[in-house]
Amino acid sequence: RSTATSRQGLGVKILLVNGNRTRSVTDTVLAEARQAALPDTELTAVTATFGADIVFGHAEDAIAGHAVLDSLARHYSNFDAAVLAISFDSGLLAARDLLAMPVLGITESALLTACTLGQRVGVVSVGRISDALYAEVFARSGVAARIAGRRTIDLASTGEYLSPAGFDARVAAAANDLAAADRADVVVICGAALAGIARRLRDAVAVPVLDGVACAVRHAEARVRAGERNPPRAPGPVARIEGVSPQLAALFARG
Repeated sequence: RSTATSRQGLGVKILLVNGNRTRSVTDTVLAEARQAALPDTELTAVTATFGADIVFGHAEDAIAGHAVLDSLARHYSNFDAAVLAISFDSGLLAARDLLAMPVLGITESALLTACTLGQRVGVVSVGRISDALYAEVFARSGVAARIAGRRTIDLASTGEYLSPAGFDARVAAAANDLAAADRADVVVICGAALAGIARRLRDAVAVPVLDGVACAVRHAEARVRAGERNPPRAPGPVARIEGVSPQLAALFARG
């Protein structure tokens, strides 16, 4: 099975969707979500059933968006909100177009939280191959003008990315350099596989540090408790969708 559940009570029910096929990333995200969630929040995490094992570039990201929508279509009906636990918030705008319930992206949530903590936001990411994708996320989230500086930690292999504890010292050094050299007031650490690193580095960095899972879970809880929903789709023709899972086709057919 590709699902894991944390039963903590009968409060807000949040679906965490990992848009890549790596189960260890799903497990890391769920563990950090448990740390952040309120005691009565129920968390369930699902892993994409097709696509890339890790998303680094535009090609994998396009497939990941489909995988995210497919996972949402299969599981969303029992939940109050969804968190897209993938570094580039793959499929976020499409999911909000199709679903009324709150849908949060982990990177957008971290960036927006950072903007409430300081004027100048520093960003640490992993893998230079992904720099262009992250720049698009910053622009789409409306925070590009607030980015004071970026540091990218390059990778020798995919396996290195999946061993996030080995990044702690390098990420802390990059975050402190952003604070000193770029006068960043707060630093966002990007990467779903790095969920929890901000909590571990809290005392090792001179300014506040954030990663996305905790921010997105807290945003989801707040939106559900406030009764907020996504705006309805604009009226107009509904596209006929073929060649996707029956669940996803049905979601499109709802209009």
